[in-house]
Amino acid sequence: MLSTRLSFALDKGILSVPEDGRTCVFGACGSDDLSGLGAVQVVQGMRPEVDALLARDVDVVTAPTGDFSAALVVLPRSKVQARDLIAQAAALVGAGQVWIDGQKTDGADSIIRDLRKRTVVDPVIAKAHGKLFGIQGADLSDWRAAPIRLDNGMVTVPGVFSADEVDRGSALLAAHLGAIKGVVVDLGAGWGYLAAELSRNPEITALHLVEADHDALNCARQNVTDPRAQFHWADATTFALQGGVDHVVMNPPFHTGRAADPALGRAFIVAAARLLKPAGQMWMVANRHLPYEAALAERFVKTTDLSADAAFKVIHAERPRRKSL
Repeated sequence: MLSTRLSFALDKGILSVPEDGRTCVFGACGSDDLSGLGAVQVVQGMRPEVDALLARDVDVVTAPTGDFSAALVVLPRSKVQARDLIAQAAALVGAGQVWIDGQKTDGADSIIRDLRKRTVVDPVIAKAHGKLFGIQGADLSDWRAAPIRLDNGMVTVPGVFSADEVDRGSALLAAHLGAIKGVVVDLGAGWGYLAAELSRNPEITALHLVEADHDALNCARQNVTDPRAQFHWADATTFALQGGVDHVVMNPPFHTGRAADPALGRAFIVAAARLLKPAGQMWMVANRHLPYEAALAERFVKTTDLSADAAFKVIHAERPRRKSL
């Protein structure tokens, strides 16, 4: 992992920290040990990671500010996004060193192969099922990524969930939404597909889009222009809204990195129950194999599966159980 490879490189003197200036770190997580890098600024757009970094008094932003002598890029899952971040880092530091770190499952080997066609990659440290490697002075401006325009006219960017097309689960949920009115929360709103569909409903008085991914929320601001829409860059599992809401609509994530994590979806269910008024309703889509039934029964008086789809279940849950919250 990053901290393992980074500590090894620093301890062995393979990675040298500039005596003057700062290091820009793209994509570090809240638990990553960056203490050996000296003065750093972390570029991170996921709200839970931002909160964890801020709790450690780390300088964290959504876009780099100021000058830097070196950069470190933690590879994301999306190759297009990874190339974009590396290009940003290379342009940011000029002739300075750019270090890139990633697991093999994040495509580290593929990135190394691509970089070797353009520049010298040296050194390469293989450890803990991943690689940490360096480049210097490369012009990678053609690796910068452009926004994606979907067939429906909506805008996404590489790296956000379902960037290339409307997620089938979300489309299925949109088709099953019943008579919704009043105050609605789209929990984990992504780039705004469900909220855009909801905005067609004149009975909705307020529409809150809650999304942890800063890039996705910026896309949602472009895709949902209804004046009833309000945008919240927040961790959906801890988001709070005074007064309670009438409906929560959600397609919760079920992965942490590449690993399946049903606990994340269960945390969304708990959050939805907490946000709703006593007579509130939740509308959720999930992969059919995910074990959410116990959490639903614990948090709601009544749940109904509205879909006969083999891959997805569409859950309509009514009346949150107040005693268990």
